[in-house]
Amino acid sequence: MIRFRLGWLAAAVLCLASASARAEPVSVVASFSILGDVVERVGAQHVRVQSLVGPDQDAHVFQPRPSDVAAVGKAQLVVINGLGFEGWIARLIQAAGYRGPVALATEGVPARGLAPGAHAHGDAGDDHGHDDHDHDHAPAAGSATGTPDPHAWQNPLNVARYAHNIAGALSVLEPALAAEFQANARAYETELRALDAWIAQRIESVPQARRVVITTHDAMGYYADRYHVKFVPAQGINTASEPSARQVANLVRQVRAEGVSALFVENMASDTVLRQIAAETSVAIGGRLYSDALSAPAGEAPDYITMMRRNTEHLVTAMQAGGQ
Repeated sequence: MIRFRLGWLAAAVLCLASASARAEPVSVVASFSILGDVVERVGAQHVRVQSLVGPDQDAHVFQPRPSDVAAVGKAQLVVINGLGFEGWIARLIQAAGYRGPVALATEGVPARGLAPGAHAHGDAGDDHGHDDHDHDHAPAAGSATGTPDPHAWQNPLNVARYAHNIAGALSVLEPALAAEFQANARAYETELRALDAWIAQRIESVPQARRVVITTHDAMGYYADRYHVKFVPAQGINTASEPSARQVANLVRQVRAEGVSALFVENMASDTVLRQIAAETSVAIGGRLYSDALSAPAGEAPDYITMMRRNTEHLVTAMQAGGQ
């Protein structure tokens, strides 16, 4: 009887230990804050997410810190955007000695090409250079320049694909939770489709001739294609350097020639140059757009859906005012 009780007790302890192990969240490293938000929506309480490029930070000039190397080294899953967005990721993974899975969020997303001369995020092949990991390459369909535009999240329907890709990667790590991950991705897709319809309706309230704005770099192409807004990237400006006096003069001519309704600076960039251009052209600054990063949790754009709604409201207000 005593031996039976001891055996039962040992089995109970093992079951509790196993349940405790399963309850431990999956440690996920996402390359930037927008992607981290999508991982959290899909994984919910079953994931612990760290974003390498955090809120209001710029992936163009990101330099991994020792703490980032340590985080990647301890991760169970790394999630990247791909399409050349993270030119530094292969070096970081190598430095961390990470040998786990790498999920490519843009897998299956039809990529558009960057316009000739547009600022890229580094070597488009860098983030695909670690062939030891289990992921495939996203297509670069439609890339006239041979350089895919990485900013695919500017179309909410693409983010729905991100969510399903992430759900698939998490399901491999936690098969017992696969149904929950897939259900979360489907629920998020429903919200994203509603967001897409709302954005289209809001943009339709602006006459086509007024749908011209200038931004600090070429990040809004997928939004432009989806909702028929013309975004003119400021020639000579990128978030890693300040333009010369000649480039500013060219920008002033560009604003006048393009019939721009409003100027927008992005949340990772300085507004100094656009304020100078606004003063010389009498074109108003419509505010800040959140393009490559979310805001801090207490800010205006703490999650992807809020970011897209906020950007759209600011764009619509500025474009409508610009035609008056």
